Amino acid sequence: MTNFILDAIAWGGYLGIFLLMALENVVPPVPSEVIMGLGGMAVARGDMAMLPLLLWGTAGTTAGNYFWYAIGRRFGYHGLKPFVDRWGRWMTLEWEDVEKLQRFFRKHGGKTVFVFRFMPTFRTLISLPAGMARMPHWRFMLATFGGSILWNSVLAYAGLWLGSNFEQVDRYVGPVAIAMSVAIVIGYLYRVFTWKPRAER
Repeated sequence: MTNFILDAIAWGGYLGIFLLMALENVVPPVPSEVIMGLGGMAVARGDMAMLPLLLWGTAGTTAGNYFWYAIGRRFGYHGLKPFVDRWGRWMTLEWEDVEKLQRFFRKHGGKTVFVFRFMPTFRTLISLPAGMARMPHWRFMLATFGGSILWNSVLAYAGLWLGSNFEQVDRYVGPVAIAMSVAIVIGYLYRVFTWKPRAER
């Protein structure tokens, strides 16, 4: 099973990594931990090289985050509220969460974009208040790319190490990767369909 997944990643190549990482930051199909980890294993097999993997993967992360930054910048603080009120349940997000992120962003400044790239929660959604605050494009892109390439490096080199010990981990990695992806999708769908705004709880 691991070989099948790795062959699929190798078939998609660096563009496939870019698209998966971009999509992962817009909707949650496959977590970045799986994508970059298996990319690192592909490096160990000789199907990819580490530097292009990191650059393409991080470019995808930056593009996906820019999607939310652009929405925040386009609609602004007040213009975004109808969007969140209407579509927030699909992000399991309500306006109060946006307000908290906005206050945190204004208090701590642009460095939060860099720091949040290492956070398991709100790693992508911090892009919204950055856009609403009209953080300069170049600063947002630089902070996002810089923080993301460090995190992606950790994931990819972990995959490289696993790939170098392929025989020992082969029987575990494939099922674990699939189980993680399925669990995340199921968890997301469960949260979407059971989520209620605070006022209705």
